[in-house]
Amino acid sequence: MLKLNVYLNFDGNCREAMTYYQECLGGDLDFQTLVGSPLEDHMPDQRKDSILHSSLTLPGFVLMGSDMGCSGLIQGTRMSMCLDCTSEDQIRTLFDGLSAGGNVKHPIENTFWGALFGDLTDKYGNQWILNYTIPVLQD
Repeated sequence: MLKLNVYLNFDGNCREAMTYYQECLGGDLDFQTLVGSPLEDHMPDQRKDSILHSSLTLPGFVLMGSDMGCSGLIQGTRMSMCLDCTSEDQIRTLFDGLSAGGNVKHPIENTFWGALFGDLTDKYGNQWILNYTIPVLQD
């Protein structure tokens, strides 16, 4: 099945942001720095500790990131990440974690489509949408 993986570009704070996302979401986090890569000899010394590639792997999705974004990068304005949650507790926990230090655009609320929904911009400028479809009780 085709999966959509999100790739985030940072300008020097990839390690900090990806570690934050792991704290909020859990999962396995891996980093590859420029040191030891084929690009190492082509980058200035101050960029050697930059993240070439990172991946946060959880069941159902992979979040990737890098410090190799182009200069003048405007974070978070070109995409959103949507988390389809499995419980009310989960949506509230994830929303609280991701919104810490950020900007809540719409707090978690009941929607006309039968879900709890909220969206926010996290403290790194990235857009998040969280949705939990409330189960329909059968008679």
